[in-house]
Order: sequence, then structure tokens, then C-alpha cells
Amino acid sequence: MSASGMILFVFALGGLGLFLSRARALAFESCGSRMHSRPFYYGLWTFFLVVFPSLLFFLLWHIGTNLYIEHQIFVRVSRMEMSGILHEDRVLVLRDVLKSLLQKSMVLSRNIDHDLLSFVFDFAKKVKILNVIGSLTTVFCACFGLVYGLWDTRSQKRARNKVECVIILSLIIASAIAVLVTIGILSSLFFQTVSFFRSVPLSHFFFGTVWDPRFPTTDSNVGQFGLVPLLAGTLYIACVAMLFAVPVGIFSAVYMAEYASPQLRSFIKPLLEILAGIPTIVYGFFALVSVGPFLRDLSSAFSGNGEAFIMAQSVLTAGIVMGIMLIPFISSLSDDIIRAVPYSLREGSFGLGATQSETIKRVVLSAAFPGIMAAVLLTASRAIGETMIVVMAAGVAAKLTINPFDAMTTITVKIVNQLTGDLEFNSPQTLVAFALGMTLFVVTLLMNIFALYIVRKYREQYE
Repeated sequence: MSASGMILFVFALGGLGLFLSRARALAFESCGSRMHSRPFYYGLWTFFLVVFPSLLFFLLWHIGTNLYIEHQIFVRVSRMEMSGILHEDRVLVLRDVLKSLLQKSMVLSRNIDHDLLSFVFDFAKKVKILNVIGSLTTVFCACFGLVYGLWDTRSQKRARNKVECVIILSLIIASAIAVLVTIGILSSLFFQTVSFFRSVPLSHFFFGTVWDPRFPTTDSNVGQFGLVPLLAGTLYIACVAMLFAVPVGIFSAVYMAEYASPQLRSFIKPLLEILAGIPTIVYGFFALVSVGPFLRDLSSAFSGNGEAFIMAQSVLTAGIVMGIMLIPFISSLSDDIIRAVPYSLREGSFGLGATQSETIKRVVLSAAFPGIMAAVLLTASRAIGETMIVVMAAGVAAKLTINPFDAMTTITVKIVNQLTGDLEFNSPQTLVAFALGMTLFVVTLLMNIFALYIVRKYREQYE
């Protein structure tokens, strides 16, 4: 049985156990027995007994089987290669066949000869036997859980307590998984970054002003990895995007929260938030096809000699399009924050004779300032991590300039470029992507910490 079929079977058996245990508990209640928990909890406990142990065993068995087969493939093929039974080209063919066998999608290659067929089919038998053992044991665990759950459905059983313990344990495991995934991401970045700095000095990376990994310098034979132009481009484009997105987003949030009627707000807000659901590649095409050529032609029309002083791929183009993408983030967050300000503050301001605009400016926005500032900083973190818009709207030129009409690039673009080449994975030209990723992570982390600091320092408590 396939993995998906086994999972569906286990869940179906668990649903049957839930129905039967609930019916058994209802039968006990109808006979006058005083049950500790509601009938649904007995059914849910049986469902847990059927599903969780059997699926956990099936997952561990599947992982263990794959690891065992891969180890056996590596050992057997290595022995045959060392003994001269297999030539190098036949080793590659055999490994491909065995890998496809392991993935249950084996198609015998025409390049494999009869001498290797027995070796391949030997592994096929092992895989089949291990899969049958795992499937039968999983079915046995599920059936045993069903029988035990039905037998354990009685009045003294504290089913609700058991179910709540399982749910709490599941929440703890989910939280632990999130923490472990974060630690794993940081560990992968950290160790690869350390490997990179073994080849490139820290000063050359953090203070270098030239980015050209292909050509070595006079004192290094691994290329030039200057972070300064990439970091400057990242911050420059993000600043231009925020200069465009923040006023529009906050003003639209103020209008929707304070001035718009409920009917108009129910129409404008979903329409504005559609922008958040558009893929960034679409924004990139929009910048490449529409915004960039429009700015170039507009500058050409304004210049006296007909030459365009705004490039189609420029900081301004990327900043405007990225700002359009960021508007719904700032607008939606700011709208919720402004509406969370107690209406009693507005009434007090009106009672003192203030107009609506004065109330918004001096009371509402002042009270909502910490939340709006946090929303702006979180949106800035989103802008710093953008890739596709920058690739298509700002180009890939790593250079230092203060001209917003010129092309620049960002850290994320160079991460993609360095990881999509044909270089070895342990080369400095590839490992630099991890150093760039760690730098970007630290920058966004500091921005998020600063946002939390602003919120906690200026937060107001209302009853």
C-alpha cells in the first residue's frame, strides 16, 4: 500500500473508532451510567489512539527504511567499485537505478546490463519486504488502538483529561518544532558563513566597496566580495519604497477608519488588500513593462536634448513599484491600530471643542503612534527582503551611487545569483550567499527588535 493510501486508511479507521466509541458512551448514558466526560471525548480519545501511534510508527519506519537502503546502496556500490567489478560509468547508472528504485519509480535504463540486474532485483525484494512489514505493523497498531479504545470506553475513564493532555502536548510539540526550525536555519547560515570567512577576511567583506566575485584582488585569489554596495542598494531602494508607501498607506488607513462610511469602507479595504495577494513577479513585470519605460520616456520628454536621464531599470522604478506592493501592509495594519483606539478619547476631544481633524491629529494618531511605527518597521523588513521586483526593476549592477535614476542591486538579488551558478558548493563564490543571508537576517532582526522597543516604550494602556 502506498503512503497516501496508508494514511487515508488510518484516518478512516480513526473516524470509525470515534463514531463507535461515542456511540458506546451514549449507550452507557442511556442505561443510567454516570459518565465522567461527554461522549464526544471518548470518541476523540479512541481516534487519537488509532491515528497517532500508527502514523508515528509508519513515519519512523519509512524514514528508517530509506536511510537503511541508502546506506546499503552506498556500501555495496563502493565495494563493487573498489574491487573493479564496476567501472565508473556503470557505477553512475547503477546508483541512478537504485535511487529510482528507492523512490518506487524505477524504470530500467537501457544502459544497465544483465550482470547488474540480479543486484538491482535483490534490492527490489528488500524494499518490498520492508514496505510490507511496515504496512502490516501500521495496520496492526491502528486496529489495536481501535480495539483498546472501544474496550476502554467506560464510566470511570477520564477521557476529557486525556484528550486535553494530548492537545496540550501537541501544542508544545508544534512550538518546539518552530523553535527547532529557527535554530536549524540559523545554524545552517552560521556554519556556512564561518566557512566563507575562512577564505575571505572580515574587513574585505564588511568594508569592501567592490563586488566582483569572479576576479581576484592583489592580496586574495578568491575575488572581491564588498558588502557596502549591496547593503547601500538594499537600504536605498527600501527607503524610496517606504517614502512612497508610508504616506499613502497611513492616509488611506486614516480615511477608512475615521472618514469613510461603513459601506464605502467595506468596499475600499478589500479592494486595497487585493494588492497584497498579487505575486511579486507580477509587480516585477509591471515595473519592467510599464513603470520603467514610462519614467524613461517621461525624462526623455523633459530633457532638452531628448536623452533620458532616468534609466528603465533604476532605484526609482524599483522603489515606486515596491511601494505600491507595500501599501496594503501599512494600510491594513494602521487601520486596525487606529480603530483600536478607544472611542472615549475621541468623545473627550470633541467635548473640549476640537474638530474631527484636530482630534485625529492630536489624539487618535498620538495614541496609535507606537502601533503605526511598529507596522512601518515591519513593512520595512518586508521591503528589505524583496527580490523579484529588484531583479526586474533595478537590475543586478552592484555599484555605489546616490543617483536614484541609476541602477543598483540588493543583497537578496546577489544571493540568488551566487546560488544559481555552476560553481562548487564549497567555493567562496557560493558560500558568500550564506554570509549575505546572515547579514540580512541580522539587519531585519535589529529592525524587529527596534519595533518591539517602540511599542513597549510608548504603549498606552486603556480600560
